[in-house]
Amino acid sequence: MDHAPPPALPEVCFIGRSNVGKSSLIRALFSLSPEVEVRVSKTPGHTKKMNFFKVGKYFTLVDMPGYGYRAPRDFVEMVEAYLQERRNLKRTFLLADGVLGLQKTDHIAVEMLEEFGIPYVMVLTKIDRASRGLLLNNVLKVQEFIKEKTQGCFPQLFLVSSVEFSGVHLLRTKGG
Repeated sequence: MDHAPPPALPEVCFIGRSNVGKSSLIRALFSLSPEVEVRVSKTPGHTKKMNFFKVGKYFTLVDMPGYGYRAPRDFVEMVEAYLQERRNLKRTFLLADGVLGLQKTDHIAVEMLEEFGIPYVMVLTKIDRASRGLLLNNVLKVQEFIKEKTQGCFPQLFLVSSVEFSGVHLLRTKGG
């Protein structure tokens, strides 16, 4: 948190497992905004610290390091401190893999958001890689999970592909 910019603008953060596609989705969302330059690595777990991207004079976007595989050692302390202390955090996007569905580590992230009373939006990524049947199965499971086990989750689930740009426009307009 020592390296975080002053909380002058509203903030939007993206959290999810390592290699779920956070940086790729951010790049897709802001593909029409050349002032937001997001680097995407082929290496899972490449983002080791919080990255803050100022989006014009409107808001700041925060790309969190991934949890699970290759997560930074101080991940929990860093993310908990950010989520609890940033009063200007206006929207949190929790990304889960559309092929794998919700994993145990995603459940832990949900518990943390719920415990801190932080409203969030659930996004299924990489939908271009899942067969229709698998994707439908995962969507139904996630929707049931949201309905049964969450209070702070926005009821609409967003499905996106950063490769094909499917759902990116809808997330851009309705998710925030």
